[in-house]
Amino acid sequence: MQHFPIFVALAGRRVVLSGGGEAALAKLRLLLKTEAHLTVFAEDADPQIAAWHDAGRLRLVRRAMAPGDALCAVLFYAADEDPVEDARTVALARADGALTNIVDNLGDSQFITPAIVDRDPVTVAIGTEGAAPVLARAIKADLEARLPVTLGPLARIGKAFRRMAEKLPMGRARRDFWADYYFDAGPRAIAEGEDAAREALDGLLARHLARRDELGEVAFVGAGPGDPELLTLKARRALDKADVVIHDRLVGPAILELARREALLVDAGKTGFGPSMGQAEIDALIVEHAKAGAKVVRLKGGDPVVFARLDEEIAAVDAAGIDWHVIPGITAASASAAAVGQSLTKRGRNDDVRFMTGHDVKGLAEHDWRSIARDGEVTALYMGKRAARFVQGRLLMHGADPDTPVTVVENASLPAQRIVEATIGTLPDRVAAAELTGPALMLLGLAPRAGRPVELPRTRQIHAEQEAL
Repeated sequence: MQHFPIFVALAGRRVVLSGGGEAALAKLRLLLKTEAHLTVFAEDADPQIAAWHDAGRLRLVRRAMAPGDALCAVLFYAADEDPVEDARTVALARADGALTNIVDNLGDSQFITPAIVDRDPVTVAIGTEGAAPVLARAIKADLEARLPVTLGPLARIGKAFRRMAEKLPMGRARRDFWADYYFDAGPRAIAEGEDAAREALDGLLARHLARRDELGEVAFVGAGPGDPELLTLKARRALDKADVVIHDRLVGPAILELARREALLVDAGKTGFGPSMGQAEIDALIVEHAKAGAKVVRLKGGDPVVFARLDEEIAAVDAAGIDWHVIPGITAASASAAAVGQSLTKRGRNDDVRFMTGHDVKGLAEHDWRSIARDGEVTALYMGKRAARFVQGRLLMHGADPDTPVTVVENASLPAQRIVEATIGTLPDRVAAAELTGPALMLLGLAPRAGRPVELPRTRQIHAEQEAL
């Protein structure tokens, strides 16, 4: 991020612009929406600028800018559409202490003006670091269509009511009140006018003040295989509302970024042969935060109902009398199968599929090994990198064909995804040679579909760029 997005307070403060043509007009139309004191320097100004001067909306000085003309200015815009003159006026403005912007000159500007969606006092700023103005305009048009025109009046009414809402305790109580207003009571009431919206606020506050302290609630949420775009809409809404997010180590930063900025993030990850938080401690954390009234998201990689100790955590929450619900996610097995272009079940090949962890294989019964080895049953083996040689030995011992395909998918669905093709006979050597470092899953009995690229589009693009260099 080269430009840090901020909103500058301009009410009653000075903004200076040099120029009187089309570029100046475009900036002034935007600046006139603020409460800044605008001064324009232009020897030959557009009639519209002169009209704004006559109406008292800005001050037009009909000469070129001179030293000292930008004193006490917060911002300065160079809009003469002449590189030499723009460079001269920017030097003067910087000497006077103003932050400077040159229209259509990103490299020499100290700040940029984003595309803006105006629902005053709600303002959405869209910036692309100057790389894609067309994209910024498209996003602006999309947001303009999505955001109702009543959003501004709702926000103004809410702003005036904030002191009254301070009767509610800080934190979740106030957030719930404002959520009810902005997403339910307010939009329904404002359809009858602004007075109705103000009355709705009074009644809503009375109802929230009458509420007793309540226990929180727990959502057991599947984070999927790692790609944020594979999260369900329910999962994203839960993260947006969560006060506390207790996550495992398979949940990456890109997904955690979707949580509210104020949310408490707790790493409760378990690492094989490494530091781990015990299950009893995790259960206690979930209950502790929910009893304190928090909305808790227990965020698990993949699907929370697959190898995620869900029953134990639900039992702890039930024992505490806390409400809970489960939001499923995409499993690593389904993401891995999608990566290789295969179905986990196929008519004429296998009618069922077995899901196992690397820990489970150590206690697998003899008849189960025979079933996997001889019946062609597809098996999805989670976290099986360390178990590769053991799995190979047990399968061969029970009569498996050494040429049976095995596919290992690392970082399924992520840009760093890798696919290793092997057979039962070559499995340990291929896994060792690949030097896998990320979460991996073995698909016993499946090979990538012939002719299908096994790298994600972004990975292929990176490789192509490297080859071009």
